[in-house]
Amino acid sequence: MKNKLILAAVSGCLTIPVFAGDRVNFIVINLDDAGYGDFSYKGALGYRTPNVDKMASEGMQFSHFLAVQPVSGASRAGLLTGCYPNRIGFAGAPDHNSKIGISPEEGTIAEVLKKKGYTTAIYGKWHLGHLKQYLPLQNGFDEFYGIPYSNDMWPYHPTGGSYYPALPTIAGNDTIGYNTDQSQFTTDFTNRAVSFIKKNKDTPFFVYLAHPMPHVPLAVSDKFKGKSEQGMYGDVMMEIDWSVGQILQTLKEEGLEENTLVILTSDNGPWINYGNHAGSTGGLREAKGTTYDGGNRVPCIMYWKGKVEAGTVCNVMASNIDILPTLAEIGGASLPDNEIDGVSLLPLLKGDMTAKPHEFFYYYYRKNDLEAVTDGRFKLIFPHKHRSYTQFPPANDGKPGRVVEDFEIKESALYDLRRDPGEDYNVINEYPGIVKKLEDAAMKAREDMGDDLTGKKGANRRIVAM
Repeated sequence: MKNKLILAAVSGCLTIPVFAGDRVNFIVINLDDAGYGDFSYKGALGYRTPNVDKMASEGMQFSHFLAVQPVSGASRAGLLTGCYPNRIGFAGAPDHNSKIGISPEEGTIAEVLKKKGYTTAIYGKWHLGHLKQYLPLQNGFDEFYGIPYSNDMWPYHPTGGSYYPALPTIAGNDTIGYNTDQSQFTTDFTNRAVSFIKKNKDTPFFVYLAHPMPHVPLAVSDKFKGKSEQGMYGDVMMEIDWSVGQILQTLKEEGLEENTLVILTSDNGPWINYGNHAGSTGGLREAKGTTYDGGNRVPCIMYWKGKVEAGTVCNVMASNIDILPTLAEIGGASLPDNEIDGVSLLPLLKGDMTAKPHEFFYYYYRKNDLEAVTDGRFKLIFPHKHRSYTQFPPANDGKPGRVVEDFEIKESALYDLRRDPGEDYNVINEYPGIVKKLEDAAMKAREDMGDDLTGKKGANRRIVAM
């Protein structure tokens, strides 16, 4: 599972810039709980997302892009470090009581790019530890404005009672307010990202725009409130689409379109027991917090005018852990000293659809147990307990419906994702050779990283700082 990238010149229409003035800028827009079917180009109903649709039609859309874990904190840790979260000892969605965070041993995208002279910023949600030593400015970012963890971790949580204190808003390392009006989040974070782009247009930059929406509690500004046929969720998605449009328009106005790679994705699937305040899995099984594909398969678009062929659909399996090595290769930067699991997607962006970045993808959740493995077509599910949304109807208007948190899968199951993306039909008896191949891959993964945070540790486990 070790992936060390050797930087080299590449042929074809896409080349790595040589001079600092030609260096590529990077913008990663990471949504919270947006589902595979939440944009109109993917079939969303009751609202339209014309800017995202245009980005997809003029860039590359990935049909099999997987969040490294189906939960916010761990997924974001994977995106920013290029590692399976259990390799770095990161799990779950840490809140205000957490004493741990990203280890100083790990290299983030921001740290990797800063070594090549990039200016870096994050606006929105962090979720890699709320204590000062874990905040963005200590992990490679020059600017941070946003919240330290999820926007529902506050006193108004519908089921949290008095558990959560006031939600901080942080600028740099300093708390500047509490329980900020969330209806201004999308607009405020977008405007700050736009200002950063304009201010740094003459130097290479990396912007991580980590929107807290459409995670509940939903909130939207007056300019989109009541504008969709889908209610509050549609309004929020329309404002997110506006945000994407503002970013792309700014790049055009500043003459940066051909020198900036923009990536749009989500940290995990939708939280569907919230009913009309939740998104769509696009027909995939289960949702957030499960390792069925409704939890892990997320939208992803990569747009780079004149470099990535417009209107390309990539059906090759990829993951958000691949973003770090991809940006590193394009930016001419070295990878972190520690081993990572992500692989550069540059061959795919160049149009080589025969490339296969991952032979296998490993699905971890709960205590970082290995719950499933896939080769891109076949997916082998191991016995485990998981959250299930299918036993009870969802609730609506900001209230969660009941879920079963310990639904038990007692026997392994194999799904052919080409024919059965909904993971409905167990074909384990039809493909013994495939089962053996996937079981062997899983065994190697367990030996490499161990199975959970409290059990056997793999040889390369790096625990988060205490």
